[in-house]
Formats: sequence, structure tokens, C-alpha cells
Amino acid sequence: MTNQGFDEKNVLQGCLKNDLRSQKLLYERYRISMFTLCLRYATDRAEAEDMLQDGFIQVFKEMHQYDSSKGVFEGWMRRVIINVALQLIRKKKMSFVEMNDSQLQISSDEDVVSSMSLKELLAHIQKLPTGYRTVFNLYVIDGLQHNEIAEMLNISINTSKTQLFKAKQLLKKAITDSQLVTAY
Repeated sequence: MTNQGFDEKNVLQGCLKNDLRSQKLLYERYRISMFTLCLRYATDRAEAEDMLQDGFIQVFKEMHQYDSSKGVFEGWMRRVIINVALQLIRKKKMSFVEMNDSQLQISSDEDVVSSMSLKELLAHIQKLPTGYRTVFNLYVIDGLQHNEIAEMLNISINTSKTQLFKAKQLLKKAITDSQLVTAY
């Protein structure tokens, strides 16, 4: 759905009144961007669809908590859906590996993904173990700091750093391997 004819304020008011037409308009307006968000946390499309569905249910339930003076609606909705995705991931009992700071040596080749399409990168991210994928998304894509991630996931800051380090290592290896395969 295009932005033409979409009056967010009226649609949000309708959603607060449980108006199904307004809920459908809101869903249609944001479903693609929120599905893309869910794909980053999911292992496959089916899991992302579950996250999206549960996310929109939560958005409709919590809509009364949205405060336009604190930011745009889409930003608030992204946060709600990320939290739903994290809840679903927690139910799977994700595992974390911890290393100390001296064991973490960040590679200087950070832009290994610069030549890839978003679709290719997303496919590699989805293949990461759940803990790695979750921290990678929260830190690299959603811009959270390690202390925030640690609090959200109930892990230590070092564990968050380790997950990110390991995720980057695995991504780099997967990308390098896939580039070698396509070169032949």
C-alpha cells in the first residue's frame, strides 16, 4: 500500500477502538518492513511469519501505550516486534558462548559484506546460530549497545561481545566461502 490515502493518526485512532478496517490498513502499510525485520531474527520464512503475526497482535494490544511525543509510530512498533521476536527466540533456549576481552581480536576487514545484496546477506544471517544472530541484529542493525543487549537477553556484557565477535567470524567465513564457490 502506498502512502497516498494513509492517514496514520486516523488509522491509529481506529485501531485503538479495535476497528478491523483500521487494523488491516495498518497491517498493510507496515507488513513488508516488519516482515523484513522479522526475517533478520528468524531462521526461516515460516518462523518470521510467526514473529510477524505475534508482533502485530502485540502491537494492537499495546497500542494504547504509544506516545507520539516520544517518537514516530513506526519506531515504537519496530521495538514491540523486536521484543516479540526475542521472546520467541528465548522460548527456544538459545545458547551463548562467553570469552574474555583478551580473546576477542576484531578483524580489520569489517566491510566484507559491502559487495553483497541484502538478500544474500540476510540468507547468511539467518544461518547463524540463534544467539549469534540475535546479538548481531541487535548490535549491528538495530544499533543497541552491549549493556542494553545484555540486559534484554539476561546475559553478561562479555557474552554479548562474544556473540557478536563469533557472529562476525562465521558471517565472514560463510561469505568468503560463498564467494569462492561462485568464482568457479
